[in-house]
Amino acid sequence: MTWFDESRLDDEQALAIADLRLRALAESGARVRRELGATRDAVAEAVDRRDGAGRPRAVVAAGPDSRLLRVVLEPTCPVPFVAWPAPGLPGWVGSLDLVVVLAPNGGDPGAAGAVAEAGRRGAQVVVASPAASLVGEHATGRDTTLLPAETADPLALAVVMLTFLDQVQLGPATDAEAVAVALDEVAVACSPYRDLAINPAKALAIAVADTTPVVWGGSAHAARAARRVAEELRRAMGRSAIAGDAEHLLPVLEAARVRDVFADPFDISAASGPRSAGEARPGLLVLDDGDTAPLSVEQRRRLVEVADARGVRVEIVSSGGEGQMARYASLLLQGRYAAEYLRVGLVED
Repeated sequence: MTWFDESRLDDEQALAIADLRLRALAESGARVRRELGATRDAVAEAVDRRDGAGRPRAVVAAGPDSRLLRVVLEPTCPVPFVAWPAPGLPGWVGSLDLVVVLAPNGGDPGAAGAVAEAGRRGAQVVVASPAASLVGEHATGRDTTLLPAETADPLALAVVMLTFLDQVQLGPATDAEAVAVALDEVAVACSPYRDLAINPAKALAIAVADTTPVVWGGSAHAARAARRVAEELRRAMGRSAIAGDAEHLLPVLEAARVRDVFADPFDISAASGPRSAGEARPGLLVLDDGDTAPLSVEQRRRLVEVADARGVRVEIVSSGGEGQMARYASLLLQGRYAAEYLRVGLVED
């Protein structure tokens, strides 16, 4: 039987086991700065090439990590934008188009194939990938610029690519330092050296440990963060955690049995008592990036209203930082810290 022991979250020996993973989270801001420095000259080269070519017919983001770029660019890109996570490229891509590829570990054959194919078709290509990698080896065409990554951090590489697109007026203003600062602030607040009373990630881990997390974000950025956080929670808990639009999550909350305030909390047969992993009650996790769009406000109100009516616990995760990418990064890192603390606290009898 697996159960959650919250005392382990302040136990030095238990935390030491997760030291490498927690240290990697703490270095998230440093990785953004490192990649920005490592790719500065290559970004300048790519900007020079783009300035000489004029505005492209379309921008295509290829590879499995293109989805984040889609969230950022679709509302603002002044030319048609397409995210293509599948292998290869759309059939119409040619010399008038710009193809950008994020390949954090550089080993994806599909991304490598997309880079090679874009080069054969004469498109301008900008690739963020380690130089000594399968993808890096294919980034050698005359119109191809390699942004030589030094880490395998997808967020850091996305910030680098968005910095390039900002400089060629194809994407929104991107402040890489603001993203790094937001990540640093989360690392300080969620440090393993901060105890349960003042650590928001540890408190969040405790809140969702005995639930089926239902994760929602209102804006496009928060919704993307919700999906990534749900992935991290699933890996940590080994059971369901779901994210989606409000209309998809409302039925999950509405199906929860109303909590009986008089039930014995130690009676596993009670509707409100402890349950097996497959029967855990939902818990609503709202990722708040400050979006005040009327639709988002109404959806959030409805989700919280239904959760309260069914006795479902509601947790709000707020983001700091200047700019949408900084707030996205803040939400994502808080969720990743909570997932890591879940791993620390889960024990088996």
